[in-house]
Amino acid sequence: MFEVQYSRWDIQDGIFKVEYLGQDIEDEIFGVGYSGWNIQGVTSAVLEVHVGTGSVFSVEGQRAVLPAWYTSRSQKKPYVTWLLDKDDADPFQVLTYLDGTVKVEETELKPRVGFLHPVLSHNISLVINVTREGDSGQYMCTVNVVDEATSTGKNVAVINLTVLVPPAVPTCHLHGSPAVGANVTLSCSSEKGKPSPGYQWQRTAPIPQVFFPPAQDRAKGTLKLTNLSLEMSGLYVCVAENRAGSAECSVALEVHTTSAKAVIAGAVLGSLGALATVVFFARRVVGYRRKKRDGQEDVANEIKEDAVAPKTPTWARRPAADTISKTSTLSSIAG
Repeated sequence: MFEVQYSRWDIQDGIFKVEYLGQDIEDEIFGVGYSGWNIQGVTSAVLEVHVGTGSVFSVEGQRAVLPAWYTSRSQKKPYVTWLLDKDDADPFQVLTYLDGTVKVEETELKPRVGFLHPVLSHNISLVINVTREGDSGQYMCTVNVVDEATSTGKNVAVINLTVLVPPAVPTCHLHGSPAVGANVTLSCSSEKGKPSPGYQWQRTAPIPQVFFPPAQDRAKGTLKLTNLSLEMSGLYVCVAENRAGSAECSVALEVHTTSAKAVIAGAVLGSLGALATVVFFARRVVGYRRKKRDGQEDVANEIKEDAVAPKTPTWARRPAADTISKTSTLSSIAG
């Protein structure tokens, strides 16, 4: 009695296949009625769970199979549990098999998850239909049999599932004026994709052309075109791509010239505008000074008209006779 060794596994046309000691053994060996494996006189070891791979990748919307099986000498029905451990939540059950009954737990996976084969076939592979990005995580399978012994941890297996998301259709933009001699930047961005998509610009018409750094930034999705010429006109296509797929958008670049007449007209209009501005401000200054001068003259005239002559003392307005009389009187008194 010794432990069965596997060198390769595969699933073809819905049939689970394992290569055992160089010999291909298909799903029939897992059929009901086998007490463990008795192949060419070799009996399997005690209860143990095996996986075909520790990591499974699936594209969103497709089917994912997490390959697992167990070996046991017992004819008792096993107790099988599949749990999902995600980074943002505690582990939870998604699928169980107990007393001959399959139970799909109340999770987002319920309408899409199940066993790929009958559990009694010893093939306990998990299948997820129409995968979603949120299905990604660490799936743990545990098998227990009432009268079967197992080594510590041998009845548990872990498979990591990563659901890839193709890039969404990107958007392309032209930044700048495509005139001869000018510089412009083409940008390309996709709002969705796992892993993050890379971007590749190329000109498809009239002459195919590919671009490389530093003109092109694959991570940011930008393409810088400098010192434009008429020959650089054409259709520029951006492809957003990751492991799950690709999508594209395009920009039609038409490089135009700036005519001499347009330059002269622009210069004339600019000069006229500058002259008009100077005249406008000059008139404002002259008007301001004139208004200020007129205001000062009005104030001076008002001061002259409103001025009051100084009052003459009473004694200064009396007749000279009174003065003489008072003088004579004073003289008489003195004598």
